[in-house]
Parts: sequence; C-alpha cells; structure tokens
Amino acid sequence: MTAFDDDAIEAGRLLFAQACEFRLGVARLDQLPLGGPSEVAFAGRSNVGKSSLINALTGRRALARTSNTPGRTRQLNFFDLGGRLTIVDMPGYGYARASKGEIAQWNRLIRDYLRGRVELRCLCLLIDARHGIKPSDEELMEMLDEAAVSYQIVLTKVDKVKAGALAALTESVRTAMKKRAAARPDVLATSAQKGSGVAELRAFLATLAEPEPLV
Repeated sequence: MTAFDDDAIEAGRLLFAQACEFRLGVARLDQLPLGGPSEVAFAGRSNVGKSSLINALTGRRALARTSNTPGRTRQLNFFDLGGRLTIVDMPGYGYARASKGEIAQWNRLIRDYLRGRVELRCLCLLIDARHGIKPSDEELMEMLDEAAVSYQIVLTKVDKVKAGALAALTESVRTAMKKRAAARPDVLATSAQKGSGVAELRAFLATLAEPEPLV
C-alpha cells in the first residue's frame, strides 16, 4: 500500500477542510459543465459504499445520498471542493432497479463522459473488499484502458474482512493491475464506517487538485 508522509496527509486534510458543495447533476452529455478545476470521478458496483465513502472524505453526513437500494444514483453528480477539485459521483453499475432503457442511457452517459472529458484527471474505482473484482468491474477497466483514463483501485468496507483475507485480496488486485494499461499500480484500502484509509485517500486526491491560490 502507498505510504504517505505527514506533509501529504496534512495536504489532504487541508484540501478536504474546505467547503464542498453540490454543483449540478447531469443526465445528458450536453449538460456537462464547461471547464472548471480538475475532476476525480468515483465509480463502482451498486452498493459498493461509494456515497458513504464520499461523505467520509468530506466529513459530511449527507453530501452524497446513501441508500440500501442499489442504483439510487441515476446521474453524474458534481461537487465543488474549494474551487480546487471537482468530485464526480457516478451511477453505480452491475444492478439497478430500473428499466433496460434507463440503464442503457446511464451506461451511454458514463461511456461518453469517460472518453471525452478533458478535466478528468483520475477515476477512483471502488471494489467491495468482501467480493473482490467482478466481471462488471473488468468491463469498466477495459473501457478505461481503451480511453486512456487513469484509474485508482480503492477497496471499500475493509473492516468487514479479516486481515489475512484483505492482504491476499490486495496482493491479487495489485498483480492484476500490472496488466492494465491505465491502472495505477497500487491499491488503497478504506472503511467509511471506521475511517481507516480515509486520510490516505485524501492525500492521494490532494496530488490531483489545483494548486492552492497564492495569498
């Protein structure tokens, strides 16, 4: 796992100490905002814990809506973090209580966004540590590799697996990512409920943010 020094951890803390506000929701490609700070998108299978992790990162209980119903997020939700970084909460994939037409529309929006978004610096691909990488995750990885969009694997719900199983999963994922053209080489492990790994993920995201404005 990537080691972050005290300065990196502090940079992440300061970034996420800034106001984080909902900017807009996008259901069609022509609604995407023009320009703006660097973007980091969060994607994962439905119920992977994406909204909970975004809330933990920002220290807000309900910035991103959480639900036990898979497929609750049905658009690209843009959040502005102090004018230095835009967080994009993407619809979950793999399952959704929606019609085939709606699912196809969401998938088309995701695909078009990933392939043509200049501001997108990185995608955080969330993987439930209890289940590991699934075929639908691999499909997204193929799309990201093809589009040359850098992505970072982030394990979620690591508090729900034993240390030995987590270590084995982390190593297997790291090995698999070596064969992926656009994947970052390391793996971040997090628990939104316990807070583990949140500081390290903040530190990583701080490396992608716009520089602090000069005083």
